[in-house]
Amino acid sequence: MLGFIKSGFQKVKSALAKTRSLLGGKISALFSKPLDEKTFEELERILYEADLGSICAGEFVEKTKQFLRKNPEASQEQIVQSLRDFALQILNTPPKAMPVEKKSSEPLVILVVGVNGSGKTTTIAKLAHNFQAEKKNVLLAAGDTFRAAAIEQLTTWAERLGCEIIKSQSSADPAAVAYDAVSAAKARGADVVIIDTAGRLQNRSELMRELEKIRKVCAKVVPDAPHETLLVLDATTGQNAIDQANIFHQFTPLTGIVLTKLDGSAKGGIALAIYKQLGIPVRWIGVGEKMEDLLPFEKESYVNALFGSDER
Repeated sequence: MLGFIKSGFQKVKSALAKTRSLLGGKISALFSKPLDEKTFEELERILYEADLGSICAGEFVEKTKQFLRKNPEASQEQIVQSLRDFALQILNTPPKAMPVEKKSSEPLVILVVGVNGSGKTTTIAKLAHNFQAEKKNVLLAAGDTFRAAAIEQLTTWAERLGCEIIKSQSSADPAAVAYDAVSAAKARGADVVIIDTAGRLQNRSELMRELEKIRKVCAKVVPDAPHETLLVLDATTGQNAIDQANIFHQFTPLTGIVLTKLDGSAKGGIALAIYKQLGIPVRWIGVGEKMEDLLPFEKESYVNALFGSDER
């Protein structure tokens, strides 16, 4: 287990290399000079550029001012450590949304939402792989019937993973696919069923009705399902990710976020901004293309990697 944690930290550290360079180097350089009001304006700009957002960046600046009033002789390292401490304080705040506890005899039902291009289908495959590594029997549901390509892509992944998939023709009712999938999972004794959904936001009222219908038919088969509703967000979209999270959370209660493409972003602070503003926890992070590169979100590793610490 310790080896896995160390390996995971190294992956997160590598994925956040661009942000580490931005935060670690610039913050250390900033506090190597005499302090004045411009120092804190520059700190806010640096944090904002790392995609902590204006609200979160502003609070970090205020916390830094408070820390320096109490510790006027603090070193650069101590100032950066105070930023790490505040980041952990944010992430350790109890979330506003939690997964629903399932009965032991029922399959775990996971609804996956997100816009097209966020890496949703690949994320579903990686989630399935993670469950398979725990010896779980996984069933996939191709609920994005709006795009034939999405059905084909998920089918290809199911074949590679060796897991069952429930699908229908393009333009079929996605709720019917979800109903069939949860029913099949229950009948066949599957441990987990992961349901893909359409990623279009052009018609929000239509999306809302569709997601509500999917949730209702899942609950008809397995009470309280879906147990988890995960939103897949592309880390490279920056603050737009928060807007997406807001929209989907209005349509269907989210229990967690999967942050993909973290390795391609200089904006790794978005996980802090999302949690600060919405209270929805990041549950998984994507740090590469391989199946093993979808990692459980580990707060301390993330914060240490973000602010340039080599600690686990």
